[in-house]
Amino acid sequence: MTLLSNIIAIAEHAGQAILAVYQQDNAAFNITDKADASPLTAADLAAHQVIITALTTLTPDIPVLSEEAADISWDIRQHWQRYWLVDPLDGTKEFIKRNGEFTVNIALIEQGEPVLGVVHAPVLAKSYYAAKGDGAFLKQASGVSRLKVNQASRQQLVKVVGSRSHPSPDLAGYLAQFPQHEMVPVGSSLKFCLVAEGSADVYPRFGPTMQWDTGAGHIIALEAGAKVSFTGIAAKVYQREQLLNPNFLVSALLSATGD
Repeated sequence: MTLLSNIIAIAEHAGQAILAVYQQDNAAFNITDKADASPLTAADLAAHQVIITALTTLTPDIPVLSEEAADISWDIRQHWQRYWLVDPLDGTKEFIKRNGEFTVNIALIEQGEPVLGVVHAPVLAKSYYAAKGDGAFLKQASGVSRLKVNQASRQQLVKVVGSRSHPSPDLAGYLAQFPQHEMVPVGSSLKFCLVAEGSADVYPRFGPTMQWDTGAGHIIALEAGAKVSFTGIAAKVYQREQLLNPNFLVSALLSATGD
């Protein structure tokens, strides 16, 4: 198997661990609050364990930064030329709501940039994936298809994908530039994937995200033809002491402010 094929398999295995919890009653979720008040469930931890075990076996020389094991000092991380960036369960709030809009995110970072990524949606039975220079793809029951953005004009009806659980007051100001727009609310890194597959035209994010929320979706969107820009960061988005991302824009629009 190629490295990418192995990562897809690992993400899908983690998805199975998540579904094993998801299919039980809510009491089995074992919901607790982390220090930042975000929820943590038994599924987050189960997926984390699956991924960490698999990655350390597959690539023992590549370190891993996971949301559930992120207490690694910058003194150590700044020397990483290559590492795995993992969110074992992105969209925990969506998981708790049982709306299916949560994902497993695994990205390979080299020199501060994503070069490989997998976003697996367990309930949807979809795996989005990409490797630098090789394009972006969607694997589902019907087969594998190549992803390509829908290059739309800002003068047309613009489909804007946004967070379902983290609305932002700044979004209204951004949307004012479009004569016509339609909001498409969705959870987790699926927002990157909707732009990548052409179901949405732009994903503006005016609110907190962490590096592990974006790494995998970032390379998938890029390889599908989207532009991804982070406020104040021109390069090495994922080689920073601060794990919190600034605002960012994922766009397939041909002519829009900020593209």
